[in-house]
Amino acid sequence: MILTLDVGNSNIFIGLYSDGQLLNDWRIATDKDKTSDEYGVILMNLFASLGFNLEEVESIIISSVVPTVMGSLKEMTDEYFEANLLTVGPGIKTGINIRTDNPREVGSDRIVNAIAAKSKYSPPLIIVDFGTATTICAVSADGSYLGGAIAPGIEISTEALFNKADKLPKIEVNKPSKAIGKNTEDSLKSGIYFGFIGQVEGLIRRFEEELGVDAMVIGTGGFVKEIGYEIAEIDVIDEFLTLDGLFHLAKINGLTGDDND
Repeated sequence: MILTLDVGNSNIFIGLYSDGQLLNDWRIATDKDKTSDEYGVILMNLFASLGFNLEEVESIIISSVVPTVMGSLKEMTDEYFEANLLTVGPGIKTGINIRTDNPREVGSDRIVNAIAAKSKYSPPLIIVDFGTATTICAVSADGSYLGGAIAPGIEISTEALFNKADKLPKIEVNKPSKAIGKNTEDSLKSGIYFGFIGQVEGLIRRFEEELGVDAMVIGTGGFVKEIGYEIAEIDVIDEFLTLDGLFHLAKINGLTGDDND
């Protein structure tokens, strides 16, 4: 079995693969204060719920945009697993040409998404990841990673608005019935929800103009189900794109633990 961990600012997205198939996935809160034992016990319980134990994992691959969590996770893998560990970073085989000014500064999550998208779909591609931050990345027709855009995610944008504007009530973000709000709450819902969608749609159009071709647009990330289906420009919703990218990286870097390696 191969265990994949995508460590984001809000959640750790976990996947368990066997024989080339995703057996199960989980999301747990990212917490820099959690110890290796706390993370280990969480995983132990998640595995037990499926009738598995940690000893069955032969390889682990981790992608992280939260350096402060990596110490605990690495200790956890040493203490609770007997598995090969690979972390996504400089020096890892990616199988993709990164055509940015400084490839080392590109977030590992963005590279993993591009690798998965290239392996599953036909370039050129635009990948929209709805996470704590919204990232939009471009893959050229020849399969090269070109770069992209990073914007505040809908949750961050909403929290910033409520924290900075004392008179505005805090609301739950969901799709409003109309764009023209008749009261403050409905106006907030409209501005946040439809405004966020408009931002993503505008960036997709600009990306396609610069690419010079129509690209397949893939939506993924923790908030994709809430937002992605409302954006007509998105062709495919792929909730497991990042996990599949990590599994693909594990294979091309020679990690054992899967019969399809």
